[in-house]
Amino acid sequence: MLVHNLTELRFLILDSVNMSLVVPSSLLNLTSSLEHLSLRFLILDFVNMSLVVPSSLLNLTSSLEHLSLEGCSLQGNFPNQVFQLPSLQLLDLSYNFDLGGNLPESNQSSTFEYLYLADTNFSGELPHLIRNLKLLKELDLDSCQFYGSIPGSLANLTEITHLDFSSNHLWGQIPDVFGKIHKLTDLSLDANNFGGEIPASIFNLTRLTFLSLSSNKLLGRVPPWLFSLPSLYHLDLSNNCLTRPIDHVEMPNLILQEVYLSNNEISGSIPSSFFDLVHLTIVDLSSNNLTGTITPDMLSKLVDLEYLDLSNNSLLSLSNNGTAVNYSFPNLLSLKFSSCNIHKFPSFLRKAESLTIFDISKNNIFGQIHKWEIEGMSLDTLDLSYNFLTGIDLFGFGNLKSVDLRSNILQGSLPILSTTWDSMQKLFMSGNNLTSVIPSSYCNLSSLEVLDLANNCLGGKIPECLGKLSDLSILDLRMNKFHGIIPNSFVNGSRLRTLNLNGNQLERRLPSSLGNCSELEVLDVGYNSLNDTFPYWLGVLPWLKVLILRSNRFHGAISNSMPAFYFPQLRIIDVAHNDFMGLLPSNYFKILKGMRDVAPADKAKLEYIGDNMPAVELKAKHISYWPLRRDTSHLIMKGLEVELERILTIFTTIDFSSNRFHGEIPKELGELNLLLLLNLSHNSLSGQIPSSLGKLAELESLDLSSNKLEGRIPEQLTKLTFLSVLNLSHNELVGHIPEGKHLEADAAERFGRGLGVPADRRPRRPLLSGGPFSSHRQL
Repeated sequence: MLVHNLTELRFLILDSVNMSLVVPSSLLNLTSSLEHLSLRFLILDFVNMSLVVPSSLLNLTSSLEHLSLEGCSLQGNFPNQVFQLPSLQLLDLSYNFDLGGNLPESNQSSTFEYLYLADTNFSGELPHLIRNLKLLKELDLDSCQFYGSIPGSLANLTEITHLDFSSNHLWGQIPDVFGKIHKLTDLSLDANNFGGEIPASIFNLTRLTFLSLSSNKLLGRVPPWLFSLPSLYHLDLSNNCLTRPIDHVEMPNLILQEVYLSNNEISGSIPSSFFDLVHLTIVDLSSNNLTGTITPDMLSKLVDLEYLDLSNNSLLSLSNNGTAVNYSFPNLLSLKFSSCNIHKFPSFLRKAESLTIFDISKNNIFGQIHKWEIEGMSLDTLDLSYNFLTGIDLFGFGNLKSVDLRSNILQGSLPILSTTWDSMQKLFMSGNNLTSVIPSSYCNLSSLEVLDLANNCLGGKIPECLGKLSDLSILDLRMNKFHGIIPNSFVNGSRLRTLNLNGNQLERRLPSSLGNCSELEVLDVGYNSLNDTFPYWLGVLPWLKVLILRSNRFHGAISNSMPAFYFPQLRIIDVAHNDFMGLLPSNYFKILKGMRDVAPADKAKLEYIGDNMPAVELKAKHISYWPLRRDTSHLIMKGLEVELERILTIFTTIDFSSNRFHGEIPKELGELNLLLLLNLSHNSLSGQIPSSLGKLAELESLDLSSNKLEGRIPEQLTKLTFLSVLNLSHNELVGHIPEGKHLEADAAERFGRGLGVPADRRPRRPLLSGGPFSSHRQL
């Protein structure tokens, strides 16, 4: 690109051009030619400039007024000298995520009007540079790396209208300087570490339309004058430490539309004057300490209300009086009253014809909900879980997509679903007293993604047609009385991620059609009567993370010659209490990549299995509804049976206990450096404890009891600094307990207790013999 001959060029706009097709020399030629031009406007937004060295921007002409390089993939450090250009009025470097730099301490020019650095890697303290920028109108430093306090010289920005310091590392009190910058319309300081009370001078911002101070450490009260600011339409004070009650609103703002006060500690009742803010569309007061009663007439004042969330206020109640009054909620879309103090279904909402999301879970609602109480709603998502319901009539709601009735006292047969439920995607009915079989009508739910019928008294055979539901992602039938075989009907292209059949009476073999479930992550068939060999063929499933075969009739040897690519993601394997025999498969342990060799960055991520499921976002209203994902499994952890409702991806365990394995413990187990729990107890293992187990740096529980192990405890076990349960009892071990941080006096005391030695006569370092030797150290 040759532009150096265009000496009269004033505007150069190349935004959204794919400059990655241009050779590097051309890019450098472009930037080196700029000093020969009389450019006033240079706009290269979303041009791929990853090959451009930021220092080449020093060639920019002194006549430049407008420089916009948004989303250009610039990397490295931005030169401070660009801030000194004498005519520069606008600089936009937003969304250059790998571009670093600092704001200069001073600036000879005061021509800046617009400065945008959002989502860059600019860092450092906020300098007093801003005191000279008296013409600055918009300053956006969102999602950078700035730290320290906001300087008081902020008051010099008398022309500022837009100010965004969100998502940085700023602290201290918010300076009380807003009386001098009264032209401000947008103020965002969320996601920092600001403390203290909300500055009173914000009351002077009569033009303010958008105020977000969320996710800080603000104290005190919600100032009632915030609801009187004449131009404010968006107020977000969520995720702070506000405690005092909301005071009476003297002059309600009739423009205010969105109020977010969730996740504070606000106490007291909601004043009736709050409901005089009649044009509110979104109200989120969830997760506070609110008390009192919300009455239908209060809510009916909010004629424009679309989203209301009062969940997790355990002393806040909802009145059901006035049911005969024809209350109308014409725009209400989402209503959440989870974990409040509600004792009766709010039937006055039956005229909320637009209501699509209704969450009234975790309350004290008893009895039955009748059809007439909800017949006027256009429900999409209904959550009535964790109440005391004995029945509910849901027929006629053809647009329902998600119904959650978990943990009630529903009795009788499963309802026979009509064809009007074709749109159903998620159905949760676990933890009730439901009986009978699964009706064949459930197989007509062609859009079904989640079916949770766990912890009921259902019986009969599992319908074969369920395996043919190609969109089904979670099938949870655990803790029922199903018998017969697992259907061999899982189709090619199945999206099944979780299959939990634990605690039933299922027999015979695992169905080979599970091999069609290429997205399967969790398979739990524990506590049944399955009679099969080890399902090595499941190793081809690329995402399988949890395999639980516990307490069945699996038998035979586990192959020691599986291909290296088998079970690449497996993190939990439990084959305890079966009839497996032979040597422990050393080569099998070698291929378990999911239990070793994880990069430090991945290891630091606390994620749950299945959290990569997409969110359905209502972006226009700043509301997200996340699909429910539960991978509940029963595991034996540190000697106790534990139910895990959600499974962390970093949780790794091997349980081969209570089988008929013999021979030595493979040294290859020591290479599984992410292993947290290892249980090989109650077998016939012999030989010595391999010293390689000392490399299991993350290990918390080790149980090798009730075998035929001999020799000494390896000194290397003293390196297991996270070990909290160690059981080596009922072996033939001899020698001293190794000295180390975890096996010193405290360990000796506990080992002595295991040997039955009186506390006042225990030696500091008891000798081991062929007798019992155990420790259950709970750190």
